[in-house]
Amino acid sequence: MVKIGTRRKLGRKKIVKPKTSYGLMNGSKVFITDNSGAKIAKIINVDHKKTRQRRLPAATVGDICTVTIRKGKPELRGNILKCVIVRQRRIYRRIDGTRLCFEDNAGVIVSKEGEPKGTEIRGPIAREAAETFPRLASISSLII
Repeated sequence: MVKIGTRRKLGRKKIVKPKTSYGLMNGSKVFITDNSGAKIAKIINVDHKKTRQRRLPAATVGDICTVTIRKGKPELRGNILKCVIVRQRRIYRRIDGTRLCFEDNAGVIVSKEGEPKGTEIRGPIAREAAETFPRLASISSLII
């Protein structure tokens, strides 16, 4: 007799966040809004996304992406780093029914553990990113 549903879930625990509209995909450029020295980055992969075959993985506010630095300090340029999306241009809907969009696409450079590389964040960040990454909330100036 086979028991159904007794297999334990293994691996990394997934943070449950509400689904929002995807505003960024592979090849999108994001402004880096912290003081780590990078200015513009290009998304090359979205972490922890499984999609259909030949479909590009898309990112939204609060997702971790792998980026390559396009503009910034010479020692950072061309490096592959992790980035958290904190603002997106595309309109997305919150659980309470409000709709929200920002005037640019922006991200913050983080380490593999999720610690921000910079010490301050310029401009507002979305509440979804602040709830998922509390360290971003502590160094940001405004949470919307």
